[in-house]
Amino acid sequence: MHEWALAEAIISTVSQVAEKEGLREVNEVHLKVGELQQVNREILEFALREMKSGKLANAKFIIRESRATFKCRVCSHKWFLKNIEASEEVMESIHFIPEVAYAYIRCPKCGSPDFSLSGGRGVWVSGIRGVK
Repeated sequence: MHEWALAEAIISTVSQVAEKEGLREVNEVHLKVGELQQVNREILEFALREMKSGKLANAKFIIRESRATFKCRVCSHKWFLKNIEASEEVMESIHFIPEVAYAYIRCPKCGSPDFSLSGGRGVWVSGIRGVK
């Protein structure tokens, strides 16, 4: 369900930009999806295909993932989301509210809860190509 709401917001945003830029047709939409969002890519792609119409009818959606990188402020160890061992419930919480990662995640090397997080959050339109 989360992916359908994201697709709706993406379609709306791209439509507004296309209108503002005077595009007759949108050919490509480049998206970045943060890894912490844990978006089901297949569902998002399906939703985008089902919702596109008008100026976006022939648009190709190119989705790239923005990797989440964690760095411990105590021992300087770096790790990634795929290295985190957490319950399904915790991962689902992070999916809906990525900021809760700070409540559940600890450095896998020293166990500290004090870490920085770069990248991996949000969903945004990084580019639109079309015909004026």
